[in-house]
Amino acid sequence: MGLLSRKATCNSHGQDSSYFLGWQEYEKNPYDEVLNPKGIIQMGLAENQLSFDLLESWLAKNPDVSAFKKDGNSIFRELALFQDYHGLPAFKKALVDFMAEIRGNKVTFDPNHIVLTAGSTSANETLMFCLADHGDAFLLPTPYYPGFDRDLKWRTGVEIVPIQCISSNNFQITESALQRAYQDAQTRNLTVKGVLLTNPSNPLGTTMTRNELNLLIDFISDKADMHLISDEIYSGTVFDSPAFVSVVEILKERNLLKDSDSDVWNRVHVVYSLSKDLGLPGFRVGAIYSQNDTVVSAATKMSSFGLVSSQTQYLLSAMLGDKNFAKNYISENKQRLKRRQKMLVSGLKKAGISCLKSNAGLFCWVDMRHLLQSNTFEAEMELWKKIVYDVRLNISPGSSCHCTEPGWFRLCFANMSEDTLDLAMKRLKAFVAESAGGNGRRKSIIGHSSGKKKSPTKWVFRLSSRDREQGDR
Repeated sequence: MGLLSRKATCNSHGQDSSYFLGWQEYEKNPYDEVLNPKGIIQMGLAENQLSFDLLESWLAKNPDVSAFKKDGNSIFRELALFQDYHGLPAFKKALVDFMAEIRGNKVTFDPNHIVLTAGSTSANETLMFCLADHGDAFLLPTPYYPGFDRDLKWRTGVEIVPIQCISSNNFQITESALQRAYQDAQTRNLTVKGVLLTNPSNPLGTTMTRNELNLLIDFISDKADMHLISDEIYSGTVFDSPAFVSVVEILKERNLLKDSDSDVWNRVHVVYSLSKDLGLPGFRVGAIYSQNDTVVSAATKMSSFGLVSSQTQYLLSAMLGDKNFAKNYISENKQRLKRRQKMLVSGLKKAGISCLKSNAGLFCWVDMRHLLQSNTFEAEMELWKKIVYDVRLNISPGSSCHCTEPGWFRLCFANMSEDTLDLAMKRLKAFVAESAGGNGRRKSIIGHSSGKKKSPTKWVFRLSSRDREQGDR
């Protein structure tokens, strides 16, 4: 009998993906403008650091909130004591109003149908526990966020079956791809419990079209036992046209909400978080919105394993409850994201690199297929290693996102200063120019601070075959 459980010793967490391992290399040698100017620049982290000054300005103008005071009196003891896991009513109301504001108030949300969770990671896993059993499956369009291999599968035992999307139609979901994924699951004797989508997409940085959303709603409508989860954590980052359309808006347009004869409303669930739109991943604030009373009840009970602190809820209920601040923040944040995205696209263009046209998110889906030595995932991993070790940029290879075509990469732009992004583009441009020279040598683009250049560690070479196998499925 083993000393530890099978779960503790299994290797299905996904932490050995190149997506996460690139972070480890960054942490060993992080770029710093003064202390380590030749270090690795982190472009693999989708954080929004562009609007912290707006949040800090609000806090400075409302010191009683961060001091946990109300009407001049301390409420610290009240917040420090046990709170019911249903959450503070004031915060739930402020959160659903903020979600409606992001969607142009075209739809509204009932605070009684929202479940608070410790981030969207917890929200998505909780929904898996509510909607599927061990060995059941969810269909996910590719490319998708690498963390889903951990969030959806690791503890739940739920399987992911990819909906293979391709570049020829900008990676949009098609009916044929959806049906092929469903048939693949049936061939593997998997019970498909639903479809999970990210809208706006991570890693594509694009919003879903109405046609795609209607296709997915029609798909689950035809199958009475299937759910649709719409992860909308980037909904407030849409900075260009077309505008964001929530799946709830489509349900409303089609008269499929609760007062209709259809039960589709009962099988559509929305995940949200303040990690991306408000730039607060460290606050661990996520949510599930569902009109299914049974799901809300079960998810609320499960939320006791990952609660949002009362202090966090109190502070954010005041901040989001300031309607003028919330509206101005959303508008200004979008403008800043748009300017920064244009800076990245311009820098890539100067380096001879194009990317998928995007209108949302904190990243671009970048086409480096012309830089591959061959049209294989092995060549993609070799290119990725050069960019990490020689160019010293941590970016995410498409194979880690289960992209079916080698040569695509995700580059983040909102977690650094303009000067750092400019330096990253200069490094990349120099690398492309050297690659075009055809000398074939692994020479550092930026030099090294001391000693011999570190060779790629063993995990980098192991990843090539594993990620290629994932991409070939």
